[in-house]
Amino acid sequence: MSDDPYKTLGVAKTASQDEIKKAYRKLAKSLHPDLNPGDTAKQAEFQKVQAAYDLLGDAAQRRRFDAGEIDASGQERPERQFYRQYAGADQGRYASDAGHGDFDDMSDLFSDLFGRRNREGARGGGGFGGFGGFGGGFGGGDAPGADLRYALEVDFLDAALGGKKSLSLPDGNKIDLTIPRGLRDGQTLRLRGKGQPGHGRGKAGDALVTISVREHPVFRRDGNDVEVELPITLDEAVLGARVEVPTVAGPVSMTIPKGASSGHRLRLKGKGIHPAKGAAGDQHVRLKIVLPRKMTPELEELAERWRETSHFDPRETLRRQT
Repeated sequence: MSDDPYKTLGVAKTASQDEIKKAYRKLAKSLHPDLNPGDTAKQAEFQKVQAAYDLLGDAAQRRRFDAGEIDASGQERPERQFYRQYAGADQGRYASDAGHGDFDDMSDLFSDLFGRRNREGARGGGGFGGFGGFGGGFGGGDAPGADLRYALEVDFLDAALGGKKSLSLPDGNKIDLTIPRGLRDGQTLRLRGKGQPGHGRGKAGDALVTISVREHPVFRRDGNDVEVELPITLDEAVLGARVEVPTVAGPVSMTIPKGASSGHRLRLKGKGIHPAKGAAGDQHVRLKIVLPRKMTPELEELAERWRETSHFDPRETLRRQT
C-alpha cells in the first residue's frame, strides 16, 4: 500500500489513538461492503481504510512507521533489511579472486530481496512484474494468497460473553466466526486460510476481521470492569433494601445500605468482564435516587415535616470549598 495511512483515515500525524479509532469507525461504517453491495470502488476504499487502521491503530506499529522502519503496508523497508542482514558480513562475500564464484552469493541476496517483494506484490497487486524483462521470475511461481480484511459490529453482550457470528462477504458467501469472551472494541480476529487462495504451492491468505462493539444502554466497559447506574427509590435510600441488579451474566441480588445517596458506589466483585485469559473484572454500581414523576400528598407532607425539623445542609461542604 503506497498511500499515506494518515491521509487515508483523514487524520493528522499528531492524532491520538482515540482520534484514529473514531476516524476509522466512521469510515468503516459508511464504506462497509454489507452497506454497499456490488460497489467495487467502495469495497477497494474500505480495504485501504482497514489496512491503514491495522497499521496506525497499533501504537507499536505506528511508532515504527513514523520512524521509517516499516512502510505503509507494515513491511520492513528493503534498505533496512539489507543493512541488518549484510552490513556485518566480511568483505570476502562481495569480492574475491575466484572470478564469477561470488555471483552465487549475490544471486542469493537478490533472490531474498526481490523474492520477498514479489510475495508482497502477490498480496498487494504490485511487485516486480516486468522488472528488466524478467517478469516475476526472481520469486518463483509459489506465493501466498492475499489477506482479506473485514469489519464486523457485534452487540456488547456478545463481546462480553462470547458467541457465534456469521460474516457476510461481498460475493454473497458467509464465514462462521467464533467471538471469544471478553473481546474488546477494535480487536482484530484472524481466520487462517480464509483469504485469497495462494499461487502454486503457496498457502491461502487469512481473513482479518476487525470488531466494533456496539454501546449498551445499561453497561459501560472500563478495562475488564463494568459500570452500571442503578435507580433506587427514596425509601430504599433512607431505609436500605435488598434489590436486583443486572450484570452481564444475569441479574444478582445486592444490599443497599441505609442512608445511601445518589452517586454512592457499590462493588460486585468478579461480576464484570471475564476474558478468555485472566481474572474477571468487577461491576461497579452507582446509585441514583429517583422520585416519582407525580408527588403524592403523603410524600409532600412527609417532606414538609422533615424540612421543619431537620438542620441537614448538603451544600455546607461546597460553600466551604468555594
